Amino acid sequence: MEQPPKARPWILAEANYAYTKENPYEVAVLPLGATEPHNLHLPYGTDMFEATVIGEHICEAAHHQGAKVALLPTIPYGTETNLRAFPLAMNLNPSTVFQVIKDLVASLEQSGVHKLLLLNSHGGNDVKPMLRELYGTTSVQIFLCNWYQIIGDLYGPLFENRDDHAGEMETSLIMAYYPHLVAMNAEGAIVADRGSTATSRFAAINEGWVSITRPWHLLTTNTGSGNPHAATAEKGRQLMQVLVDRLARFLAELSNSELDERFPFR
Repeated sequence: MEQPPKARPWILAEANYAYTKENPYEVAVLPLGATEPHNLHLPYGTDMFEATVIGEHICEAAHHQGAKVALLPTIPYGTETNLRAFPLAMNLNPSTVFQVIKDLVASLEQSGVHKLLLLNSHGGNDVKPMLRELYGTTSVQIFLCNWYQIIGDLYGPLFENRDDHAGEMETSLIMAYYPHLVAMNAEGAIVADRGSTATSRFAAINEGWVSITRPWHLLTTNTGSGNPHAATAEKGRQLMQVLVDRLARFLAELSNSELDERFPFR
């Protein structure tokens, strides 16, 4: 007879008070997601699903490496001000996102958890200014990882096309862990456009010397930025292994590191 799954103590939503009383956490991981369209084929919750499944995998691996780590529930909304022209892009202004995180940081501090990793899965969640604002005002040491920015070396060896939004990389990850949520036709092909984007009339913007908040309805056709059609579930699993290798080790080191006057430096 198949045994029911057990609670995973590295996931706070599954842990109970009896466990947390006897096993205090050293590190919390807060995944930051979004709810927004992702081309024609991926779910609105793509960023939320990605943040959650990556958080589950890295915290499990870190737990088995001895880390006292807790994965917090994913925040499912993010900043969508440049996608407002598309329906149901559920926006929280940056100041609102900052306040939600600040309140949760205060809860962690009150609970004696003084190390926090923000695991961000949405490019619109630009929270680095909040880290600067909170520095010196809380005993919680806050770290930020935009996980999609730590895998640049996989473009070429693993992925054929760069992914800005709903392209090959994101599609591969969802195909690997949420395949039922990827729209496919009867022949098994992904139902999406090629994720082509418009160029600016200004060379300085195209070259990256000048930046803007990109109006997504002018930049894209169906919100996709990046060609998803070379995506496979196997690529998604390989991507996950790289993320686990890189981030679980960091969480284990963070958990074991003493909070002294020179933290996080030697």
